[in-house]
Amino acid sequence: MLSAEVSYRFCPHCGGTLESRLLKAGEPERLVCERCEYVFYLDPKVFAKAQPAADAMRTLGVARRVVARDEVVAIEPALAPIGAQIVGGDYTADDETGDVHRFTKTFAEHAEAAGVNFSYNTQATRLIVENGRVAGVEVIRPDGSYDRMLADAVVVALGSYTPEFLRPAGVPALIYPAKGYSATYRIIDPDSAPTVSLTDDSHKIVFTRIGDRLRVAGTAELSGYSRALNAVRCEALTRRTQALFPKACDYTAPDYWSGLRPSTPSNVPLVGRAARYPNLFLNAGHGTLGWTMGVGSGSVVADLVVGAKPPIQFPFLGQR
Repeated sequence: MLSAEVSYRFCPHCGGTLESRLLKAGEPERLVCERCEYVFYLDPKVFAKAQPAADAMRTLGVARRVVARDEVVAIEPALAPIGAQIVGGDYTADDETGDVHRFTKTFAEHAEAAGVNFSYNTQATRLIVENGRVAGVEVIRPDGSYDRMLADAVVVALGSYTPEFLRPAGVPALIYPAKGYSATYRIIDPDSAPTVSLTDDSHKIVFTRIGDRLRVAGTAELSGYSRALNAVRCEALTRRTQALFPKACDYTAPDYWSGLRPSTPSNVPLVGRAARYPNLFLNAGHGTLGWTMGVGSGSVVADLVVGAKPPIQFPFLGQR
């Protein structure tokens, strides 16, 4: 969480004039740059809200703790140039990051070695329903031919596209695609780039170092299923990253990307037995935490499919 406890008249980001605004009812006013919309917290009480959240996480087994400004900079020296703006932060020592493409590719190789068959470049078009049960899935093979894949049980895990696939079968799924953006930059000064995964709470942006690259992700855009890049959002990611780590990366050639986060109204994923059909299961709606929860979610769905009781308490679909 990056916040300010000193007085500013001009934005240190772009030089624009700062003005005081009430951005959200019930919260202190903040200084906002009229030119670039850069936001600063004026009251350390805003930072104090991090303590209850950290306490709650610890009760769930996550070793999160609140740290003062000096410790924030000691943990991540790349933040030293903006140290005066930082009120404090929260830190989880055992938090980890990784390469999701490499992970899933390796995971699939292990699964194949264990006997799992994958049908790549195959499009699932609809559920086959017979006698009140799901008998399988209709698919289009890579050569364009239609086929039927019969099954004792079917798990639908199609992310944001889950509702569209289930709708013809009359199965509801309150999931909407929230488009998120990322930008990847080549690191040119390793000492100036962060090595610890960071969250800029004021801008809702996360920073992760992957080898010689810095990946930055954030925002949520409600624009249906379009993955078209919005230049304003892309430039905002670069502008904020450059403001925090001006010497770290080559900002002239960013690699922008967008993806659809399958979001639910409650932010709780839809995991468990689907309505109407006893052998249809859902595993979707994980929002921004698909990889974070993926392995655990898949494990409990496997338990549910074979009739075993999952080892965790969760509002699974179809519970009685």
